[in-house]
Amino acid sequence: LISSATKSLRMETEILEKKLQDAQMKLAEKDGDKEKEIQSLKRLISELEFQLTMEKSNNESFLDKLRKEIKHKSDELEKLTQERTQLIHSLSQVQEENSLLQETVRRECEERFELTAALGRAREQVLELRRLSGTLP
Repeated sequence: LISSATKSLRMETEILEKKLQDAQMKLAEKDGDKEKEIQSLKRLISELEFQLTMEKSNNESFLDKLRKEIKHKSDELEKLTQERTQLIHSLSQVQEENSLLQETVRRECEERFELTAALGRAREQVLELRRLSGTLP
């Protein structure tokens, strides 16, 4: 009876030891798979961190270029605005001068018209005087 119980216990122990070995092998296999997955994820993280660093660098370069371009455009706009202001001022002066010249021409034309009319009247008077004095037939 003891021998039979011992034999039964040994068989049970062997079965349990085999199950334990199987479980340990499966666990070791899973640990290996998990370690591979961890290493793969670490590589992926490193790649993504590198990509992120590159993106940041590219973005910073792009932003620097944009800032420089905005500064350049702002300076250009300021210069053009100053030129425009100067041109408006010059145009105003030229328009004022043009108005003065037009007024001068208008007055000169009036004077010329008046002088032409006076000359015509004087000519008529001279002709009338000559006719009256008998020098003209």
